[in-house]
Amino acid sequence: MDAAGLAGLIALAGVAAYIQTLTGFAFGLVMMGGIGLTGLMSLPDAAVVVSVLTLVNALQVLVRGWRDVAWREQLVILAPGLPALIAGYWLLEYLADTSLDWLRLILGLVIVASSIQLSMKPHPLETVSSKASFVGFGAVSGLMGGLFSTSGPPLVYHLYRQPWPHAMVRETLVSVFAIYAVVRFAGVTIAGNLPAPNVWWALLAIPLVMALTYAARRWPPPVSALALRRIAFVLLLLSGLSLAVPAAVELLGLSG
Repeated sequence: MDAAGLAGLIALAGVAAYIQTLTGFAFGLVMMGGIGLTGLMSLPDAAVVVSVLTLVNALQVLVRGWRDVAWREQLVILAPGLPALIAGYWLLEYLADTSLDWLRLILGLVIVASSIQLSMKPHPLETVSSKASFVGFGAVSGLMGGLFSTSGPPLVYHLYRQPWPHAMVRETLVSVFAIYAVVRFAGVTIAGNLPAPNVWWALLAIPLVMALTYAARRWPPPVSALALRRIAFVLLLLSGLSLAVPAAVELLGLSG
């Protein structure tokens, strides 16, 4: 990775952290979408970097907010989520070895579907959802986390429907993402699939991620939450389509 690519990656991480802090989602989606479009690094390596940066962001939040985590529901989410995460990681490695176009198509479709789902404001329920629903959403989020370190959308939608205080929803999400990041990184390490040394220069983004997380909380822009969600939706939708459409054209043999 040259100096220009590193600078672009660091800037992308800063934008992702800023958007996530303001909207409550999209760090992994913004990072993976941007990297997939620019080709700054391979998607498996990018997923490792996103895991580490996600953990940094999560620790920054949980230092003060860990008491608000819904621990019982979190265990129900993680029970199917962690095995699904391992399965997703295995699928990523398989696709990376067999077809880059399939990998780009799946990532693009995940981003498109997530952007549409996240654009819909969930209506709070009167009572907490059943344990089975937490199991189902946990499994889907774990699979997405294993594939591309983008486990957020299913859980964001499901937990924001619960009749919980906002702090409990936010801290539970952050805690789950942190555990996913640790387990995923451990799996990559055990499998011996850590990125090449030059990829780790991407961790120079950590100070900017922390700074923009603080700035977004301390000095939010004079834009409504709805407008921010719409901006994020458009950006994610366009990036997802930009990844999925060319890959689909190649797979269908229409490029010639």
